[in-house]
Amino acid sequence: MRIIAGKLGGRVFQAPHGHRTHPMADKIRGALFNVLGDIEGLTVLDAFAGSGGLSFEAISRGAKSAIAIDHDGPAHKTLMRNIQDLGLEQEVKATKANASGWSDNNPEAQFDIVILAPPYDNLQKNLLAKLVKHTKDDGILVLDWPGKEEIPEFDGLEQITDKNYGDAQLIFYHKR
Repeated sequence: MRIIAGKLGGRVFQAPHGHRTHPMADKIRGALFNVLGDIEGLTVLDAFAGSGGLSFEAISRGAKSAIAIDHDGPAHKTLMRNIQDLGLEQEVKATKANASGWSDNNPEAQFDIVILAPPYDNLQKNLLAKLVKHTKDDGILVLDWPGKEEIPEFDGLEQITDKNYGDAQLIFYHKR
């Protein structure tokens, strides 16, 4: 896998082995950040981080910091190795936890951008709704969702756009 654009553009990183994560294709990751536009100085929550690719892309494109959460052991090891290999120890904080427990332990944490890319075989709609609270007022929440699934609505968020790529779709929400 590789970082697409920004100061780290072209750098490679490892993906975890196995089926517990679903790394986002370069095309979709690029589209996500093209829709977001200028993210200079913003904070990011990557709640189902896997390899950390979304956090790394955000930092590469100017985000100030990212918290990358994943509960899977091999994914967390890969994430930690990637952070070290890319020299992002100051910008990306990796947390080994499930997103629900992290949310319970950090109820006041808020971010400019919240990215939710849950495993497609365990979408956990209640957990996703719980994570909405971590989006700052006027912030953006991005949901990576299976292409054929109905787009969820969340209290306090307004859908602003969506992009469908067949078996995957990106939904962008604005917090009012």
